[in-house]
Amino acid sequence: MKKVLKISALVIAFLFTSFMGIAQGDIISAKDFMAAIKDKNTVVLSAQSSGDYNVSHITGSVNIDHKTLYKDGKPEGLLKSPEDMAKIFAALGVSNTNQIIVYDGDKGKYAGRVYWILKYLGVANVKLLQKDMKEWRNAKVPLTKAPSKATAATFTPKVNSEVIVDMAWVSSHLTDASVVIVDVRDAEEFAGKSTKNPSPGHIKGAKNLNWESMVNEQEVLKDKATIESLFKSAGITPDKTVVFYCTTSVRAGLPYLVAKTILGFPKVKVYDGAMNEWAEKASNPVEK
Repeated sequence: MKKVLKISALVIAFLFTSFMGIAQGDIISAKDFMAAIKDKNTVVLSAQSSGDYNVSHITGSVNIDHKTLYKDGKPEGLLKSPEDMAKIFAALGVSNTNQIIVYDGDKGKYAGRVYWILKYLGVANVKLLQKDMKEWRNAKVPLTKAPSKATAATFTPKVNSEVIVDMAWVSSHLTDASVVIVDVRDAEEFAGKSTKNPSPGHIKGAKNLNWESMVNEQEVLKDKATIESLFKSAGITPDKTVVFYCTTSVRAGLPYLVAKTILGFPKVKVYDGAMNEWAEKASNPVEK
């Protein structure tokens, strides 16, 4: 009888772990989030639009507009210097020594971008909380419309060059069999056929994996096995150096987190200049 009970307990534990599979890597569950915010070293960043933030946000979270982290002018979306970005985070009360939890209201797209930027700046402890309202209600995540007041902090960037590549790097690795360039836009953008988001096509030789294919109907990540299958079907394997990009690489942040911290790929990078920069240079090869 004891043996049967033990086996039953193991089966239940396995099923529970499978069901809660998104709470892996640097994805934090709502339950664990509620425990984490009791730690005074934890800072919560809302990557929502300012309009959405003003309607409702997690109590105590400060709002970060990812666009404030970019340089002015063309091509759009290029990051400011690490020092300038550090000043922006510091003004919001964020230190590189904090545990930082970031979330948004758009499937993790903007939270993923901010997550990757923080990893680029060398922050060791960054987590992403997905907006799963069912989990939030069960965990009693507190919400408010009252803006949070930030107390300035000190943010010392320690650039991690392993997570980023530039146009010259991409250009020199187009025929490198150990590298796979991954366009995370939808199929029409990839093919240069989108009327909603016009595009000249994609970087020559790039694979296509729409970032939204990793998200379920509840707008949270699918289970690990499903995501692994999506990566494999797209020709993205852990033996390669994987480089993600989109139009500005905003959509590349969440795939980076998934590949690096959930699937355990050892070499994952983002091409920050992305298609906006790539298409500006006439000699860069583009396919449709």
